[in-house]
Amino acid sequence: MPISIRLPEETENRLNALAEATGRTKAFYIREAIQEHLENLEDIYLAEQRLADIKAGKSRTYSIDEVEARLELAD
Repeated sequence: MPISIRLPEETENRLNALAEATGRTKAFYIREAIQEHLENLEDIYLAEQRLADIKAGKSRTYSIDEVEARLELAD
C-alpha cells in the first residue's frame, strides 16, 4: 500500500545518508521504524484511551481480589 509522508529536512537527510551508506532503500528503513515503534505507540495510545474511559465512567477497574474471585483462584 503506497503511503506518502513529509519528513523534516534533517530527518530526510539522515535517512538519505543511512540508505546511501548501507545500500538499503529509504523505504526499508521507514518500514523498519514503523514496525519497531508501532507496538509502543499502540500501548501508549490505547492505555491513554482506557484511562480516559475509566475517568468518564465508561469503564471500570477490578481489584486483584475481584479477579481472583471471578476466576475462582482465591485461596
